[in-house]
Amino acid sequence: MRISPLQEADDMTSKREIRVRRVYDAPAGDDGTRVLVDRIWPRGLTKAKADLAEWCKQVAPSTELRKWYGHDPAKFEEFVRRYRAELTEPEPAAGLHHLRELAESRRLTLLTATKDPGISEAAVLADLLR
Repeated sequence: MRISPLQEADDMTSKREIRVRRVYDAPAGDDGTRVLVDRIWPRGLTKAKADLAEWCKQVAPSTELRKWYGHDPAKFEEFVRRYRAELTEPEPAAGLHHLRELAESRRLTLLTATKDPGISEAAVLADLLR
């Protein structure tokens, strides 16, 4: 039986250290692997200043979901439900699996341009990866 990316064994996640930060914040020396998880490149930010290992936009919420949500805290619970459903589709699931692989051997910092990272896709991803 194949385990879905959202249901991987808990023993694999116990060693993972995942952080969520704003991409506009200065990189910290202990960030580990820095990955942008937004679909759209952050306004006014150069790639050099972002200091990313990679941009994993395939795990970002769909444009439709992102626009519906609008980072409205009152919609966060429903956003999480819808977003987790999107992450079971082939391309996002592959991206989520890739993030799990990155997190297995080193600290992973998920980056977002969102003003409140605690109610962002990065926070949802961090919970899933832990």
